[in-house]
Amino acid sequence: MAGQNNKDMFLVAFLQASNCSNYTGSWRHPETEPNFLDLGFYQNIATILEEGKFHLAFLDDRLAMPSRFGDTHEDAVEHGIRAVKLDLVPIITAMGLATSHLGLGATYSTTYYSPFHVARLFASIDHFTQGRAAWNVVTSLNDSEAQNFGVSEHLPHDTRYDIADEFMSVVYSLWDSWEDGAIVADKETGRFADSAKVHRVNHSGHYFRSQGAFTVPRTPQGRPLIIQAGQSDRGRRFAARWGELLFVIYPTSDGSKAYRQDLRRQREESGRDPDSLKVAPAVYVVVGETEEVAQEKLAFINSLANQTDSLVLLSEVFNYDFAQHSTNEPLSDETLASMTGLRGFLERVVELSGTKNPNVADFIRYSGRGTLSPKGAGESHAAARTAGHDAASGLPPAAARQRGAGPRGRAEHRLWIHHEDALPQLRLRLRRSRPSAKERNESTPVKATSMMAEVRSLGSQVHQALKVGRAQMEP
Repeated sequence: MAGQNNKDMFLVAFLQASNCSNYTGSWRHPETEPNFLDLGFYQNIATILEEGKFHLAFLDDRLAMPSRFGDTHEDAVEHGIRAVKLDLVPIITAMGLATSHLGLGATYSTTYYSPFHVARLFASIDHFTQGRAAWNVVTSLNDSEAQNFGVSEHLPHDTRYDIADEFMSVVYSLWDSWEDGAIVADKETGRFADSAKVHRVNHSGHYFRSQGAFTVPRTPQGRPLIIQAGQSDRGRRFAARWGELLFVIYPTSDGSKAYRQDLRRQREESGRDPDSLKVAPAVYVVVGETEEVAQEKLAFINSLANQTDSLVLLSEVFNYDFAQHSTNEPLSDETLASMTGLRGFLERVVELSGTKNPNVADFIRYSGRGTLSPKGAGESHAAARTAGHDAASGLPPAAARQRGAGPRGRAEHRLWIHHEDALPQLRLRLRRSRPSAKERNESTPVKATSMMAEVRSLGSQVHQALKVGRAQMEP
């Protein structure tokens, strides 16, 4: 970012509507709450995030239980490897009802839904939350998702992005079809809306046809905040064209920096402002009163993982059955080419392993699937939390354990990624960078895009708050 914005940072929470966090071993932690089927669990998380001055929370999703490993769902069920995946819409709606300012994002696929459905859904949520909706755009991953929707095989990687490009064009046309001020609601004259300000969409493309007037008036934001995570070459082109907040997982700050520079370049070449992009690399945070306490906590959390977690998740994200190989068997060129899931992730494993034919153990080590972090991620986190560096403009912590609405009530619980003593300190430091209630006019809800546009100078405060127990990412 140019100028003063280089020193700004925003906080994003990366969540799961699941029996576990992104770290699958989290459900085994003694302090993890078991009530993930209770809406209060997610509302409690939302209120704590808002109290902690987070700008945005978004939930990841899959449209199938992990079942590619050994062509069975049994390991996912027995080991609790993201076996539960709830629908995100009622969850973020409930989170929105419990908060006033927190941006709220949900993951939705462009491969298995229609543009009209997704456009109406997010427009409705944006109205219900007074302009705080965000959409994490994905193209889905594997055959298990396809089969849940009556399709035998998942579409090829680049084809999915071709479809997604046209999908986005349609939803943007729908969102923009109502002009501001279209609703008149004049009871005396009986005129509800100005038909000259409501336009019929007439799209006929290669993949979609959509004809008719949209049924949801212009929303507070106009459009939801668009989150994207494309990291392959084709995915980056898509992200540069449509994304506003780019969520990435890189094991080094150099990798994150190169990604950000490439996306900014592509954004500028397409005629869009590169400063409108924000790149947020994920981190896990383990906090203790001292360095030694934090290390002990980290060691215990790492002990909750097992190899089955990694193999099941690897099979899911690469749409390939890793049960066919021993852990020390190098994978052939043909095998690697057949993986149709996260291609950018595959390229990274090859790069970090130093061989063009990594073995299964390399995939476990360098992907970080099922573990707290990939080897070397400590460098990335140390860089990401430093204000003004070139690799990131945001910090999205993910949870090493899950804490929700327990039997003792919300007041007895703190944000699950922080030690009990850390959140008050984080609040104290971040409060100094926020306007007062009078300055902010608390009666007017803050829009999600406003949160992104009004990024405050949080980097140094976050850095100091997290120094209470420095996050250690490298086992």
